[in-house]
Amino acid sequence: MLRLLPSLFICLCLGATPGHAGGDAKAGAAVFRKCGACHTATEPNNRVGPSLMGVIGRPAASVADYSYSEAMKAFGSQGHVWDEATLSEYLLSPKAMVGGTKMSFVGLKKPQDIADVIAYLRDPAAAR
Repeated sequence: MLRLLPSLFICLCLGATPGHAGGDAKAGAAVFRKCGACHTATEPNNRVGPSLMGVIGRPAASVADYSYSEAMKAFGSQGHVWDEATLSEYLLSPKAMVGGTKMSFVGLKKPQDIADVIAYLRDPAAAR
């Protein structure tokens, strides 16, 4: 039995997924309503904030026709990409991650809300 424990541990670790991978796009669409006054995830049009359509995998501050804050431009120039880990940190507290950002939203405090929003941003059509 003791010989099996290391193998079992390795299998469990390899099968583990990041917490944000368990998000629900439908629940994320509901949480995204908080963001919807300033952003859209289903259209390429900018609002007060840039369009978030296709944001996952996109370099930060890279929507050509949007006027980013100097802080966000600097963040983008450092090579940051909006992957799930970066979005998770940013959505928790935008101003803590990018001091001086124009985004006034204080952040999402529940890890499940963050995971759900990311699932929605990854595939908005899955929320239907």
